[in-house]
Amino acid sequence: MSYWKHDSAIVDEGAQLGEATKVWHFAHVSAGARIGARCSLGQGVYVGNDVVIGDNVRIQNNVSVYDAVTLESDVFCGPSMVFTNVYNPRAAVARKAEYRRTLVRQGATLGANCTIVCGHTIGCHAFVGAGAVVQKDVPDFALMVGVPARQIGWMSRFGERLQFDADGCATCSHTGDHYELKDGVCTLVRTGSPAA
Repeated sequence: MSYWKHDSAIVDEGAQLGEATKVWHFAHVSAGARIGARCSLGQGVYVGNDVVIGDNVRIQNNVSVYDAVTLESDVFCGPSMVFTNVYNPRAAVARKAEYRRTLVRQGATLGANCTIVCGHTIGCHAFVGAGAVVQKDVPDFALMVGVPARQIGWMSRFGERLQFDADGCATCSHTGDHYELKDGVCTLVRTGSPAA
Protein backbone atom coordinates (compact mmCIF):
# COMPACT_ATOMS: atom_id res chain seq x y z
CA MET A 1 0.00 0.00 0.00
CA SER A 2 1.64 3.23 -1.17
CA TYR A 3 -0.70 5.53 0.80
CA TRP A 4 -1.26 5.85 4.55
CA LYS A 5 -4.56 5.80 6.41
CA HIS A 6 -5.50 6.17 10.05
CA ASP A 7 -7.02 3.07 11.67
CA SER A 8 -10.40 4.83 11.95
CA ALA A 9 -10.51 5.78 8.24
CA ILE A 10 -12.36 3.70 5.64
CA VAL A 11 -11.00 3.25 2.13
CA ASP A 12 -13.39 1.12 0.09
CA GLU A 13 -11.99 -1.64 -2.09
CA GLY A 14 -11.42 -0.34 -5.61
CA ALA A 15 -10.48 3.22 -4.63
CA GLN A 16 -7.24 4.44 -6.21
CA LEU A 17 -4.91 6.50 -4.00
CA GLY A 18 -1.50 7.75 -5.07
CA GLU A 19 1.91 7.50 -3.47
CA ALA A 20 2.32 9.21 -0.06
CA THR A 21 -1.32 10.28 0.17
CA LYS A 22 -2.60 10.42 3.78
CA VAL A 23 -6.16 9.71 4.93
CA TRP A 24 -6.80 10.95 8.46
CA HIS A 25 -9.26 10.13 11.27
CA PHE A 26 -12.82 9.06 10.38
CA ALA A 27 -12.43 9.85 6.67
CA HIS A 28 -14.24 7.73 4.06
CA VAL A 29 -13.05 7.21 0.47
CA SER A 30 -15.59 5.50 -1.82
CA ALA A 31 -14.70 2.65 -4.18
CA GLY A 32 -14.75 4.63 -7.41
CA ALA A 33 -12.65 7.58 -6.23
CA ARG A 34 -9.35 8.33 -7.99
CA ILE A 35 -6.90 10.33 -5.86
CA GLY A 36 -3.39 11.36 -6.85
CA ALA A 37 -0.07 11.40 -5.00
CA ARG A 38 0.90 13.42 -1.91
CA CYS A 39 -2.68 14.40 -1.02
CA SER A 40 -3.98 14.97 2.50
CA LEU A 41 -7.57 14.14 3.46
CA GLY A 42 -8.33 15.58 6.89
CA GLN A 43 -10.52 14.34 9.70
CA GLY A 44 -14.08 13.54 8.66
CA VAL A 45 -13.50 13.99 4.91
CA TYR A 46 -15.82 12.09 2.55
CA VAL A 47 -14.89 11.37 -1.09
CA GLY A 48 -17.60 10.05 -3.42
CA ASN A 49 -17.40 7.44 -6.19
CA ASP A 50 -17.44 9.77 -9.18
CA VAL A 51 -14.61 12.01 -7.94
CA VAL A 52 -11.19 12.69 -9.44
CA ILE A 53 -8.52 14.40 -7.33
CA GLY A 54 -5.09 15.36 -8.67
CA ASP A 55 -1.71 15.41 -6.94
CA ASN A 56 -0.77 17.44 -3.87
CA VAL A 57 -4.37 18.36 -2.97
CA ARG A 58 -5.11 19.42 0.62
CA ILE A 59 -8.64 18.77 1.87
CA GLN A 60 -9.09 20.04 5.40
CA ASN A 61 -11.40 18.64 8.10
CA ASN A 62 -15.11 18.00 7.53
CA VAL A 63 -15.26 18.45 3.75
CA SER A 64 -17.45 16.20 1.57
CA VAL A 65 -16.31 15.89 -2.04
CA TYR A 66 -19.47 14.58 -3.68
CA ASP A 67 -19.96 12.78 -7.00
CA ALA A 68 -19.35 14.88 -10.14
CA VAL A 69 -16.54 16.96 -8.55
CA THR A 70 -13.03 17.10 -10.04
CA LEU A 71 -10.15 18.74 -8.21
CA GLU A 72 -7.00 19.29 -10.25
CA SER A 73 -3.54 19.23 -8.68
CA ASP A 74 -2.49 21.64 -5.89
CA VAL A 75 -6.06 22.56 -4.90
CA PHE A 76 -6.66 23.63 -1.28
CA CYS A 77 -10.08 22.99 0.31
CA GLY A 78 -10.44 24.83 3.63
CA PRO A 79 -12.15 23.42 6.72
CA SER A 80 -15.88 22.70 6.36
CA MET A 81 -16.18 24.16 2.85
CA VAL A 82 -19.08 22.72 0.83
CA PHE A 83 -19.56 21.21 -2.61
CA THR A 84 -23.02 20.45 -4.03
CA ASN A 85 -24.00 18.34 -7.03
CA VAL A 86 -27.75 18.93 -7.36
CA TYR A 87 -28.98 22.45 -8.10
CA ASN A 88 -32.53 22.09 -6.75
CA PRO A 89 -32.58 19.19 -4.26
CA ARG A 90 -35.74 17.77 -2.73
CA ALA A 91 -35.77 14.83 -0.34
CA ALA A 92 -38.80 13.33 -2.09
CA VAL A 93 -37.47 13.75 -5.66
CA ALA A 94 -34.62 11.56 -6.99
CA ARG A 95 -32.23 13.71 -9.02
CA LYS A 96 -29.08 11.59 -9.35
CA ALA A 97 -29.45 11.78 -13.14
CA GLU A 98 -29.31 15.58 -12.88
CA TYR A 99 -25.93 15.99 -11.17
CA ARG A 100 -24.07 19.05 -12.41
CA ARG A 101 -20.29 18.71 -12.73
CA THR A 102 -17.94 21.00 -10.83
CA LEU A 103 -14.31 21.52 -11.88
CA VAL A 104 -11.72 23.16 -9.64
CA ARG A 105 -8.65 23.97 -11.71
CA GLN A 106 -5.02 23.68 -10.68
CA GLY A 107 -3.79 25.65 -7.69
CA ALA A 108 -7.16 27.11 -6.66
CA THR A 109 -7.93 27.86 -2.99
CA LEU A 110 -11.40 27.36 -1.53
CA GLY A 111 -11.53 29.09 1.85
CA ALA A 112 -13.03 27.79 5.09
CA ASN A 113 -16.84 27.47 5.08
CA CYS A 114 -17.24 28.64 1.48
CA THR A 115 -19.86 26.97 -0.73
CA ILE A 116 -19.41 26.04 -4.39
CA VAL A 117 -22.80 25.68 -6.07
CA CYS A 118 -22.61 22.83 -8.58
CA GLY A 119 -22.15 23.18 -12.32
CA HIS A 120 -19.32 25.70 -12.32
CA THR A 121 -15.58 25.93 -12.96
CA ILE A 122 -13.18 27.55 -10.51
CA GLY A 123 -10.21 28.86 -12.50
CA CYS A 124 -6.52 28.11 -12.05
CA HIS A 125 -5.05 29.73 -8.92
CA ALA A 126 -8.36 31.45 -8.13
CA PHE A 127 -8.91 32.31 -4.46
CA VAL A 128 -12.36 31.97 -2.89
CA GLY A 129 -12.51 33.71 0.49
CA ALA A 130 -13.85 32.19 3.70
CA GLY A 131 -17.65 31.98 3.78
CA ALA A 132 -18.19 33.01 0.15
CA VAL A 133 -20.97 31.42 -1.91
CA VAL A 134 -19.93 30.85 -5.53
CA GLN A 135 -22.82 30.71 -8.00
CA LYS A 136 -20.99 31.20 -11.31
CA ASP A 137 -17.73 30.38 -13.05
CA VAL A 138 -14.62 31.97 -11.53
CA PRO A 139 -11.78 33.24 -13.77
CA ASP A 140 -8.15 32.21 -13.37
CA PHE A 141 -6.40 34.15 -10.56
CA ALA A 142 -9.67 35.83 -9.43
CA LEU A 143 -10.19 36.80 -5.77
CA MET A 144 -13.81 36.13 -4.79
CA VAL A 145 -15.58 37.11 -1.54
CA GLY A 146 -19.09 37.55 -0.17
CA VAL A 147 -22.61 36.16 -0.54
CA PRO A 148 -23.13 35.82 -3.41
CA ALA A 149 -19.44 35.79 -4.26
CA ARG A 150 -18.16 38.77 -6.23
CA GLN A 151 -14.71 39.43 -7.59
CA ILE A 152 -12.70 42.08 -5.75
CA GLY A 153 -9.25 41.55 -7.25
CA TRP A 154 -6.61 39.13 -8.45
CA MET A 155 -4.21 36.74 -6.72
CA SER A 156 -0.79 35.43 -7.76
CA ARG A 157 0.12 31.74 -7.86
CA PHE A 158 1.89 32.33 -4.53
CA GLY A 159 -1.33 33.62 -2.94
CA GLU A 160 -0.44 37.33 -2.86
CA ARG A 161 -2.95 39.98 -3.94
CA LEU A 162 -1.81 41.56 -7.19
CA GLN A 163 -1.63 45.31 -7.68
CA PHE A 164 -1.77 46.27 -11.35
CA ASP A 165 -0.23 49.49 -12.68
CA ALA A 166 -1.79 51.77 -15.30
CA ASP A 167 -0.42 49.56 -18.06
CA GLY A 168 -2.11 46.49 -16.62
CA CYS A 169 1.09 44.89 -15.31
CA ALA A 170 1.80 43.38 -11.88
CA THR A 171 4.66 41.46 -10.28
CA CYS A 172 4.49 39.05 -7.35
CA SER A 173 7.13 40.20 -4.87
CA HIS A 174 7.61 36.65 -3.54
CA THR A 175 8.24 34.87 -6.84
CA GLY A 176 8.99 37.62 -9.35
CA ASP A 177 6.24 36.27 -11.61
CA HIS A 178 4.87 38.88 -14.01
CA TYR A 179 1.14 39.17 -14.76
CA GLU A 180 -0.85 41.09 -17.33
CA LEU A 181 -4.46 42.25 -17.05
CA LYS A 182 -6.13 42.82 -20.39
CA ASP A 183 -9.84 42.90 -21.26
CA GLY A 184 -10.70 41.55 -17.81
CA VAL A 185 -8.40 38.53 -18.12
CA CYS A 186 -5.38 38.01 -15.85
CA THR A 187 -2.51 36.07 -17.42
CA LEU A 188 0.84 34.89 -16.09
CA VAL A 189 3.15 36.20 -18.81
CA ARG A 190 6.57 35.41 -17.36
CA THR A 191 8.03 33.64 -14.36
CA GLY A 192 10.87 35.48 -12.68
CA SER A 193 13.07 35.91 -9.65
CA PRO A 194 11.82 37.52 -6.42
CA ALA A 195 12.71 41.14 -5.84
CA ALA A 196 15.89 41.69 -3.82
